[in-house]
Amino acid sequence: MEAGRPTRSSGIGLAAGTVAVLLVSLLFVAGAPDPATLIAPVVITGIAIAVSVGAVVRSRRQRRGYEERLTAWAGEQAVQAERLRIARDLHDLVSHGLGLITVRAAVARTTGAGLDSALTDIEQVSRGTTTELRRMLNVLRSADGEPAPLRPAETLEDLPTIVDEARTAGLQVTLDLPELPDVSPGAQLTVCAVVREALNNTLRHCGPTQAHVSVRREAGVLLTSYADQGPVANWTAHPGVGHGLTGLHERLTALGGTLTATPTETGYTVVASLPDGPTA
Repeated sequence: MEAGRPTRSSGIGLAAGTVAVLLVSLLFVAGAPDPATLIAPVVITGIAIAVSVGAVVRSRRQRRGYEERLTAWAGEQAVQAERLRIARDLHDLVSHGLGLITVRAAVARTTGAGLDSALTDIEQVSRGTTTELRRMLNVLRSADGEPAPLRPAETLEDLPTIVDEARTAGLQVTLDLPELPDVSPGAQLTVCAVVREALNNTLRHCGPTQAHVSVRREAGVLLTSYADQGPVANWTAHPGVGHGLTGLHERLTALGGTLTATPTETGYTVVASLPDGPTA
């Protein structure tokens, strides 16, 4: 049973037992010669009817109360699920934007070159991140149920753009993305989230190092593989909030997939497996 889910108790069983006892008593007194027994069947029958009617009324009242509690509980569950989704989206948005800003500024400060270009990139990323944050805050602040403006869901076609953004920040990334037909929208959005989180983690922890992204389908399973070459010399790590991989794991688990993130001798690898599409 789900935690906190309301339970329903009914008094029908107790009422049925009471009626059964009364009916048995009626059988015992029905054939007795005592004149008083002429009244007893009527009394017992009346009591049995009253108990039955009371049980039905009480059961209906309990059912209405149970349905109200169940509806309230389901609403709370939906709110909690939406809060978790918004928290993940906010993490992805803020982590991505601030990660690019931090790394772009750090690379420009370290190398001393391309300051104008770095400032332009930082301005553009800052404006875009601010706009998306306002949209998310509008969702949180909405009291009348009116939806905030929505951005289109990312697809595999957005992966080159995501990789280019990491390249702009200094990361040397290669992308292996063959044509993959019939990939569901949810799977495409998840792949983009995995790649973005992996790139952001590398940028924060390793700096302008080398990385490789591969997306392919094997036997009906969509595989997203990522590997970096570890931190560059004299790079100072810029840790994030630390919930990105946890959120990705929850997303993939909800879709029947798996996520593994393991260190290697030189860097870090991330592999996401998601059942989707026709067999190859």
